[in-house]
Amino acid sequence: MLQRATIAFCLFMLFIVPAPARDGETVYIAECATCHNSNTPRTPTFDVLKGLETGRIVSALESGAMRIIGTFSLTAPERIAVAEYITGDAYNANWKSQEGSQCAAADQWPATDPFADPHWNGWGGNLANTRSQTAANAQLDVEQIPELELKWAFAFPGETFVESQPSVVGGRIFVGSPSGTVYALDAKSGCIHWTFQAEAPVKAPVSIGALDDGSFGVFFGDQAGRVYSLNAVNGAERWRDIGDDHPSARVTGGVQLFEGKVYVPMASLEEGLAMDPGYECCVFRGSVIAYRADTGQRIWKQYTIKKLPAKIGRTTTGDLQFGPSGAAVWSAVTIDTKLRRIYLGTGDNYSNPPSGTSDSVLAFDLDSGELAWNYEGLGGDAWNIGCMSTPKVNCPENEGPDEDMGASPILVSLPSGKRLLIGAQKTGVAHALDPDNNGELVWRKQLAEGGVQGGLQWGQSTDSGVLYASRSDLGWLSEEVMVAKPVIDPNQGGGTLAVDLETGEILWEADPVSCAGREVCSPAAGAAITTIPGALFTGSLSGEMRALDTSTGEEIWRYDTVREYDTVNGANGRGGAIEQAGAVIVGGMVYFNSGYSKWGALPGNVLLAFGLPDKQ
Repeated sequence: MLQRATIAFCLFMLFIVPAPARDGETVYIAECATCHNSNTPRTPTFDVLKGLETGRIVSALESGAMRIIGTFSLTAPERIAVAEYITGDAYNANWKSQEGSQCAAADQWPATDPFADPHWNGWGGNLANTRSQTAANAQLDVEQIPELELKWAFAFPGETFVESQPSVVGGRIFVGSPSGTVYALDAKSGCIHWTFQAEAPVKAPVSIGALDDGSFGVFFGDQAGRVYSLNAVNGAERWRDIGDDHPSARVTGGVQLFEGKVYVPMASLEEGLAMDPGYECCVFRGSVIAYRADTGQRIWKQYTIKKLPAKIGRTTTGDLQFGPSGAAVWSAVTIDTKLRRIYLGTGDNYSNPPSGTSDSVLAFDLDSGELAWNYEGLGGDAWNIGCMSTPKVNCPENEGPDEDMGASPILVSLPSGKRLLIGAQKTGVAHALDPDNNGELVWRKQLAEGGVQGGLQWGQSTDSGVLYASRSDLGWLSEEVMVAKPVIDPNQGGGTLAVDLETGEILWEADPVSCAGREVCSPAAGAAITTIPGALFTGSLSGEMRALDTSTGEEIWRYDTVREYDTVNGANGRGGAIEQAGAVIVGGMVYFNSGYSKWGALPGNVLLAFGLPDKQ
């Protein structure tokens, strides 16, 4: 349901009653301050917004994450005015210019099968989302890791955070950005082969796949719920689709390609819109969509909640409430080629009644999309960001703790031959399920404390019979994050564990990084883990990337990313907190993002590339 202010605006325009454009400060106070001055840790503060490019804010209001406000409540001059008010800088329509960073003319790509060379494709590197790189693809031995050095840095112009994990295929890096620009970079030098401008930010990783005609396509979704396919050679658009027409729909998880089809998870920002007292919450339902990769024809779409939302009553202020809703799919789906099933994790419900499929691992038939089974990790978790406000707004009765099954399920084969499906949750619990017995629980283990930004966050990794997990457990020094500016706790969260997959027993624990001597720091380690034979890579909000020995947890290598960088594309670059995306190790190189201004952590805007010293 649209906000009452939105409906009033539409009626206003229907009768073509002219209204004078408001100045930027007036627009900010009327339309933006309720959220951005609230200091909820999930909403960028005014100080964070000030660090963005003016054009970046205009873009967000036109077609990005804030389009529901920018297009329904603001005129074009007002979008520019409020952006200029926030940043203090004039709007420049060409703010994303990349002059001087283009690659020299190259031979036709690819010369051969790009997957014959070392590669990492999509979120988990494979259909099973194990986040484990083979020795042949990594081309990096444990003994060489201490020698790693920075080779180049690429800056995403004007950003304060970077989220899209790079894919490396055929010697090229494919990566999205908060501005919506998708880049094809040279994996060795970082120069730009081509760019494509999506209509909204691209948070999810980009995936590459072969098509029926022998060509290769690039596939991804954006933060406006659109799904794209591009020509991998030159970035030309092949097809696009609106995956979900809810105004807050978004794609945050990576897509998967299998047998000529592309599978796309759908999430939304509606639980954030619920913070508005005038918003009638909530009607969005998470889903997964199957497309033909070559044409974009939709084959099926399956919702995570079967029941359509309906009126369930009114709030204390008289606004209608709707439900069930939510159960968004935040992360990449997992494909089981043996049983021909697709697995996904779901978030909480945004409103009552609980659906029974929130905070769950769901299994769908790969061909028909029909639900095969459901494992619910936490029942009754109905919550939205209005529960964090004072007084609470649109908050469901008997509100849940907001502890999503947010990570991609991991399908792993044990040395014994048994298979497990691992679901990781913000409760801090890892759930080991039997995929060959309709998701029956094998074991569950509390590995972290849990919380709104706690527990097991973006991604874990498996290597044969071991699960590697990092703890988020992010904390703030103020108990009322809605009242005081969120200041992250330098002593809470973090650490890495190794778990025996047969039994669920912890094999070793590595201590969190230390924040001693660092001004803005948290040891929380929500970023995804990546393993190669003998070592794992894990990042933290401190801004440090570490490599640990997989047998003992002993630290092998550490790099502090918090500094300024000379970048290959000439844009201003700075490293900051590391969150969400994990390291990608391909062909003797290690790539990862640095900079994450959310939750009160350090901003930054760089993709960093590490390699071994050049031979003399």
